[in-house]
Amino acid sequence: MIPWLDAHTPFPDVSEALTIDAPGLLAAGADLSPQRLLLAYQNGIFPWFSEGQPILWWSTDPRMVLKTEEFKISDSLKKTLRRIERSRTDGGRWQVRFDSAFESVMRACAAPRKDGPGTWISDDIIAGYTGLHRMGYAHSSEVWLDGELVGGAYGVCIGRMFYGESMFARVSDASKVALAYLVAFLRAHGVRMIDCQQETGHLASLGAAPIPRSVFLQHLRAAIREPAIERWEVAPPLTG
Repeated sequence: MIPWLDAHTPFPDVSEALTIDAPGLLAAGADLSPQRLLLAYQNGIFPWFSEGQPILWWSTDPRMVLKTEEFKISDSLKKTLRRIERSRTDGGRWQVRFDSAFESVMRACAAPRKDGPGTWISDDIIAGYTGLHRMGYAHSSEVWLDGELVGGAYGVCIGRMFYGESMFARVSDASKVALAYLVAFLRAHGVRMIDCQQETGHLASLGAAPIPRSVFLQHLRAAIREPAIERWEVAPPLTG
């Protein structure tokens, strides 16, 4: 049985997470305040639950991560990135920005998808993460076409550790473009690993791979102690 948390209950050690039935499930309850979310990420824990469920907290083993040095860019995406970068620097139709529309990115990620209903990103989740954004811990990478937000990604950054949360695209490859600019920025600022939380084929196609939770936590504990990135400014993506 997993423990029930109230507003003041600390998280249990991640070694207590379930290994069968719901592998990685650690606890339930508490709240989605920015302070609780920050504490979770600092300890390698993340929330994930469906509508109608209580707040569920997870620490999966193995852990899916994307090492920024191993990010895969297809030849077709490289061509797209070069085209968008030319537009971005020339003031053209395509622009890429960081942190100019954080809540809009979250709401776009929460919207119904072509192949199914909306995600688990509720208003309470949006409130918690926009709180983290105001505190300087949550960030968005945004793709704009003719002044309209058409793609994006968001996540949490503590020190030199980035935790990816979700992406969306309203035009082809826009989410991958947002991720490519984000990865290039993080790599240039000494972020070596992006937490992807759960294993999917899409993430694997981009270069992500599972690692033991113990290895993930060892990296996390060192990375979150490093200085925070102070200036989130868009730079050219990796296309070589």
